[in-house]
Amino acid sequence: MNMNANLLASRLWPSTGLARNAVLALAGSLFVALAAQVSVPMLPVPMTLQTMAVLAVGAAYGARLGAATLALYALEGAVGLPVFANFYAGFAVLMGPTGGYIAGFILAAALVGFLVERGWGTNVLKLSAAMLLGAAAVYGPGLLWLAQFTGVSAVWQAGLWPFLPGDIVKAILAALMIPAAQAMVPKK
Repeated sequence: MNMNANLLASRLWPSTGLARNAVLALAGSLFVALAAQVSVPMLPVPMTLQTMAVLAVGAAYGARLGAATLALYALEGAVGLPVFANFYAGFAVLMGPTGGYIAGFILAAALVGFLVERGWGTNVLKLSAAMLLGAAAVYGPGLLWLAQFTGVSAVWQAGLWPFLPGDIVKAILAALMIPAAQAMVPKK
């Protein structure tokens, strides 16, 4: 089974290679950075469209390139490019309250990409399930890291409950975006 045949990136750019992957990773990291700027200020974690972009990148790129793209995004922010929410940048952001969520983005993109490579992108219901699992994957490292700042008793209110409804909507929107994008790209 050709796992890459299910990926939007493979339909858009069927060749392989380092240059292709570098261009796609850069484009994907820019997409996530732009989504990070659509932000509702909340403390200690802002509500952004990053999750939707992360899930879409994972579904479009697959596990390896999706994870690499989000690792590049984290690296861009760590070295000082203002890619994080509210144009923040620097290693301190990764060490701050939202750092676990940024690590979770890598995990989520890998998980969604893995599932799509294995056929979960063939219909909107399965893709929605993959996206919801990906969104949940962001919370694991996100909440564990945030608890260092808020304490375990406050982490649920600070980093989970206010975000669940929006993340469910963002996961479903991401699940609708991928088939819509695929419909615009002819099969090769």
